[in-house]
Amino acid sequence: MKKQDKLIMRRILLTLFAVLFIGWFLFWPLNKYIESPGTADSLRSYVKIKGHPDKQKGSFMITSVYLQQARPATYLWAKLTPYNTIESKQAVTGGQNNATFDKVQDFYMQSAINEAIANAYKAAHQEVSKRYLGIYVLEVEKNSKFKKNIKVGDTITKVNGRHFDTAQGFQKYIAKRKVGSPLTVTYLHDGHQHTVTKPLVKIASSRAGIGIVLTDNVKVHTKIPVKVNPGQLGGPSGGLMFSLQIYQQLTGQDLRHGRKIAGTGTINPDGSVGEIGGIDKKVIAAHKAGATIFFAPYVKPSKLLLKYEEQHMTNYQLAKKTAQKSAPGMKVVPVSSFNDAVKYLKVHP
Repeated sequence: MKKQDKLIMRRILLTLFAVLFIGWFLFWPLNKYIESPGTADSLRSYVKIKGHPDKQKGSFMITSVYLQQARPATYLWAKLTPYNTIESKQAVTGGQNNATFDKVQDFYMQSAINEAIANAYKAAHQEVSKRYLGIYVLEVEKNSKFKKNIKVGDTITKVNGRHFDTAQGFQKYIAKRKVGSPLTVTYLHDGHQHTVTKPLVKIASSRAGIGIVLTDNVKVHTKIPVKVNPGQLGGPSGGLMFSLQIYQQLTGQDLRHGRKIAGTGTINPDGSVGEIGGIDKKVIAAHKAGATIFFAPYVKPSKLLLKYEEQHMTNYQLAKKTAQKSAPGMKVVPVSSFNDAVKYLKVHP
């Protein structure tokens, strides 16, 4: 081969290598996820209540964390950019595929909306009721004999022909039975009812069980129609802010007084507010959107609690630290319940 031909071949190989490297650097998916500050969106367009439009100035804002699978380029970017966190795929999805993970997150969001509606309607002295549908399947364990039939996203409505009004009712009934004994389960899959009989297995507590991770599936009914569309958002952390938006529309009270008010936190049936992940990123998102008040879930810190908390700080501690450093002018308000948030807004107009 001539010297000139060798030079051309070398250039071709170097160009090919460069193209492959750039492609790998930009597009090769890693077994990691990047969590970064998302958005803070006004809930005005999310909530529609018949005869109760939102005419008040200002906005209640729901905050989010942006989640993306890492590529070498974005991994490097995340390492060099503040308030970005790199997590393993297992830590984020629990080993679930993307479709299953999204389905669970959508259910968490719908459950948060249901509890927000129930809490807001009760506080506004409006008629609301709940109907327990059954137990929602969040995960099917590998040792479960039902794993070929029951899938994540299904709702178990009966066991051996019996329906219970709480998950505890189902669990107590099943726990009385022996490992290996048959159990007939009635469940809904994609809106269709199915029945299957399989033996029970030993679960972590050494009792008999189906071998699933579960939560309650509850339907809320209201006399005044309400529709909440969360768009592409998922997860349970919008519960508190949804409840504030619904409450203000129902009562017609002006709790915002023209302010942009953001926050986060789950909402429980008793109105208590629970902690969430990524609160530092949500504070940054709220600040960029112009929020002046940020509601953060409050729990009393203890040595044991802080050992397992994100960055070894409670939600409120981390939110306050983030605001002091990167969100000047924002007031971080600790709340343990929906009533705490309402009371604060009434006392501090």
